Amino acid sequence: MTNRFKPLRWLQLMAVAACLAITTPAIAEGDIESGKVLAYTCLGCHGIEGYRNPYPSYRVPRLGGQHAAYIEIALKAYRSGERSHATMQAQAGSLSDQDIADIAAYFASKGEANDGPVVTSGVAEGKEKSATCVACHGEKGLSVNEIWPNLAGQHEDYLANALRQYRLANAEETNGEYQRNNAVMAGLASVLTDEDIEALAAYFAAQDGLYTSKHDK
Repeated sequence: MTNRFKPLRWLQLMAVAACLAITTPAIAEGDIESGKVLAYTCLGCHGIEGYRNPYPSYRVPRLGGQHAAYIEIALKAYRSGERSHATMQAQAGSLSDQDIADIAAYFASKGEANDGPVVTSGVAEGKEKSATCVACHGEKGLSVNEIWPNLAGQHEDYLANALRQYRLANAEETNGEYQRNNAVMAGLASVLTDEDIEALAAYFAAQDGLYTSKHDK
């Protein structure tokens, strides 16, 4: 029993150390009205509940209730190539820092993530494994700092796919899968099994939180 939990304890300590080591990047102030115009293209995928990425097949992420700071960081990661995804890199590649800040401000203006009670029914294994994640992402998947994403209520298959992309960060052969090269997440995901990933994704998806941000009427 003791040996089983040593890796989990090591991951918890690693996660805490990583959170403490990260400094908050400079985040530009966005213009909501400008972002509304720019985000029209984004909502062609992200504004449709259950819209799927074609291959690998998974639901595109919910952005309603996500932090503006995190959306900025994510878009810049696609623009720089830190995250590999052909469509997102093409979209982000033409955006200036101010464009990105405006888009992030627009989505953040749609409202905060829902904050409900912790759900454990049917996802107890994921709750146990999530102890590694709470230092940054919070017990229910509502993050403690706006530079880290809210996970609560995100699509289960999107969360699982994201973790696999971090796990593939340093892989030479990905069999067509995309990669995410964030050093902190890559390190944490590198030791996760497929079962760990599925359990974590199920747990955070079961929580009340993010929602699909619709087109403005």
